[in-house]
Amino acid sequence: MGKKKPRPRRSFTPEFKAEIVELCRRGDRGLGQIAKDFDLTETAARDWVKQAEIDPGERSLLTRAAVTPFEQFTS
Repeated sequence: MGKKKPRPRRSFTPEFKAEIVELCRRGDRGLGQIAKDFDLTETAARDWVKQAEIDPGERSLLTRAAVTPFEQFTS
């Protein structure tokens, strides 16, 4: 039996990610089903939902915009 070839890395627009996050938040389908429907990994969809909670401050973690590598050492 041969091994599966790794899936090529894809990139997604912020609008597409926001649509997936919204579908997950609605709750009419589970995250796994949404990922399957859009040919995504569950991990990717879960990470997008988590990041969407962090960025507007719904989670108590730093946002991506809060600290850039250069700002850490220059301020």
